[in-house]
Amino acid sequence: MEKPQIGFGVSFVIYHLILLLSLAIPVLSQNDAAVMNILKKAINAPPNLGWTDTDVCKWQRVDCNSGKRVISVQIGNLNLQGMLPKELENLSELQKFDCPQNGLTGPIPYLSKTLQRLVIRDNKFSSIPNDFFKGMTMLQEVRIGNNPFSPWSIPDSLGDCVELQIFVATNASLVGTIPDFLGSMPGLVSLLLNSNSLEGGLPASFAKSKVEQLLLNSQNGNNKLNGTLRVLQNMTSLKQVWVHGNSFTGPIPDLSDHDQLSDVSLRDNQLACAVPSSLMALPSLQVVNLTNNFLQGPVPTFKSGVIVDMSGINRFCTNIPKQPCSPLVNALLSVIEPLGCPLKLAENWKGNDPCNGSWTGIVCSGGNISIINFQNIGLSGTISPNFASLTSVTELFLANNSLTGPIPNELTTMPNLKKLDVSNNNLGGYVPTFRQSGIELKTEGNPDLGKPLKSPSGSDFDGGNGGRENNNLIAIIASIVVGLVILFTIATIVFLRFVKKGNYSGKLGGLIGKLKHRHGGESGKGMKINVSGSSATGQADVQGMVIPIQVLREVTNNFNSDNILGKGGFGTVYKGEMQNETNIAVKRMESGLLMEKGLSEFRAEIAVLTQARHKHLVALLGYCLDGNEKILVYEYLPQGELSKHLFSWKENGLKPLDWTRRLNIALDVARGVEYLHTLAQQSFIHRDLKPSNILLGDDMRAKVSDFGLVRLAPEGRNSVETRLAGTFGYLAPEYAATGRVTTKVDVYSFGVILMELITGRRVLDDSLPEEDFHLVTWFRRRMQNNDESLRKVIDASIDADDEETMSSIWTVSALAGHCCANEPHQRPDMGHVVNVLSPLVQAWKPQERGEDVKYGIDLDMSLPQALRKWQSLEGKSSTIDYGSGSQSFVTK
Repeated sequence: MEKPQIGFGVSFVIYHLILLLSLAIPVLSQNDAAVMNILKKAINAPPNLGWTDTDVCKWQRVDCNSGKRVISVQIGNLNLQGMLPKELENLSELQKFDCPQNGLTGPIPYLSKTLQRLVIRDNKFSSIPNDFFKGMTMLQEVRIGNNPFSPWSIPDSLGDCVELQIFVATNASLVGTIPDFLGSMPGLVSLLLNSNSLEGGLPASFAKSKVEQLLLNSQNGNNKLNGTLRVLQNMTSLKQVWVHGNSFTGPIPDLSDHDQLSDVSLRDNQLACAVPSSLMALPSLQVVNLTNNFLQGPVPTFKSGVIVDMSGINRFCTNIPKQPCSPLVNALLSVIEPLGCPLKLAENWKGNDPCNGSWTGIVCSGGNISIINFQNIGLSGTISPNFASLTSVTELFLANNSLTGPIPNELTTMPNLKKLDVSNNNLGGYVPTFRQSGIELKTEGNPDLGKPLKSPSGSDFDGGNGGRENNNLIAIIASIVVGLVILFTIATIVFLRFVKKGNYSGKLGGLIGKLKHRHGGESGKGMKINVSGSSATGQADVQGMVIPIQVLREVTNNFNSDNILGKGGFGTVYKGEMQNETNIAVKRMESGLLMEKGLSEFRAEIAVLTQARHKHLVALLGYCLDGNEKILVYEYLPQGELSKHLFSWKENGLKPLDWTRRLNIALDVARGVEYLHTLAQQSFIHRDLKPSNILLGDDMRAKVSDFGLVRLAPEGRNSVETRLAGTFGYLAPEYAATGRVTTKVDVYSFGVILMELITGRRVLDDSLPEEDFHLVTWFRRRMQNNDESLRKVIDASIDADDEETMSSIWTVSALAGHCCANEPHQRPDMGHVVNVLSPLVQAWKPQERGEDVKYGIDLDMSLPQALRKWQSLEGKSSTIDYGSGSQSFVTK
């Protein structure tokens, strides 16, 4: 009898809580109204602004949500006067505050932590609180330039703005240095700090930044940034970079990977050395300004149509475009680049003949360089082996600098060298043996010389300096390498003869054709592969899936570029064509990924796909780990990436996806991810769900691919910390902010994919206005509780005229918003997602499992297992031994 009483008590409490909340809503909205009336008075709101109604939600340039709370105030370009009241902080649900191009004065008041956009540029504001940005985790856009603030530094509190995409503080009285955390903000794409009084160098963290627009130039000589531009080499997302009017030194960095960079302004600095060919070859370059530096080498030549300014001070060897520099000039430039292109040398190295003029540090005799004296001029960097190309040099002085690294062994080949002074630097490694008799060598003041050179990791290595102790080791290693090459050559010849005799590739083609719609099988025994990045360890026994490199070279026509299906950060995917015209997908890792990161992703993908087999996960058929080659072999999905069908169907001559197909694709992906999260042998987090990682077969059914970033889901913990990985726009806010992941980060990414399926637009679209750049925020803003708002966001290629389709789209839209909730606990799990989508999609059954009638092969076998079974059935006498991680070939 007591339980009903308890239930009644709980119901009574809940009823009163609901009543109190319902009574609180009008109170809160009344508070907003009071704040807005204070603002109206403080800025002397003109009559034409229309702020007369008693309901502030009906005021012009003011937006409210369904709870009558003010969420947006946009009062720009109205010639307003006065000060912003401190009461603005009480608009506790304010998302957007814009008041640009007015005459407002005084300090900026604190604003709500819910703020997403702040535009206060072109006013007369005097200051901004140092902790203004503290806790503003939803802030995406800040434009505060052209205000006469008291001098202030970029505050640490700005680091709380983990969703920040745009920060514009042009002519905002900034002083101090550029803080390091700006380079670690995952969504930052526009950073404009020009026309301030900043100093110091570019933060090292910029090397990992995805910033596209970087403006640090000085309009009136105020900014005094210095150091080198080396970090720009890794900022491969850049489209515009202006650093003119500062004091940057050193060379222009290599920009080979900057295929989007179109606008480069480096003028009025102290840059030296030759203009790199990578800058001249930029495919998107439209404007480049190099005026007033100390650039050397030949006059750079840019592609037709590029606007170029190179007037003023520079040190090109000639004034004639395309005319090369003399060999002596080229040799000298090659030796000073590893020394940082020192300004002291560049200032008076003029002309095309070092022996005809006053070139600092250069002494000539008989028209050739005889003495190089670079001592005591503050050099840093390393000694270049290219000094050896200056064969006429008799004396080389590099003493009393800050040089590091070894003494290059190449210096021992300089035929006329009589004196070498490298004393009082920070050189290390063994001193090479000079064959010249009577050479005067000074090395004192280098405490690490004569010891093994320290690698960046702290371990010892020789550094190629010719130390006697290491010559024997090199000889031993060389002998081993030669022996291995000979053995490998013999093995390759034997194998190729075997391939030719047994028509191996034709049989393999038939087998892969049967295997291509299956999901891996039992693997051989021996090799274990770990999924790293979690306290839990997932191991896969995959040795039986090894495929020889020669087979993969043959079926891809030696990785011919005509067979490329796609490229990404991992490497290149090739189409493998068998003799019976069946196909496979061959994913070949780039050589640059062969260090720990690349090997980790390679192992992770094998481990996941041998443990997790599902009709909506791309099937792994085998792999190759042969020396530097790391290759994964998958089933071939002819229709390719979903992104091609969703965003560029016109360019590819395809038909747009109708709503039914989009629903099927969404459900297929949801089922695949649900399986990863809850139904596989272990629980996995994908971390990189996006349309380019969803592949389609001929039946347009979808499969999730690319498992290189997968991590095991934590056991007994709420989240696990890992390095930030994935694709901007699809990253959940908590993951971008903390690096901690749960399965809910995949749910967020899936919600973004649903929004893309509904709208047909990419998650980040820089062709749109800045406020519409990010799909999630645009979608949230556009979606309201009526069909008319929904119709405005639907992809125009979708036929949504009937009521049933609109109802279905409305359900999926609500689900997308639910999946993209800011807090992970507010997002559903993938099981719930599948339950929502399933009723909207007609039931679909996979093909029945079967066996090959002729060869009796289980199609759930791994590829090498199937090959062995085929060989036994065919009675072949020659076999391939798959018993180890590398390939061995045995003829019986």
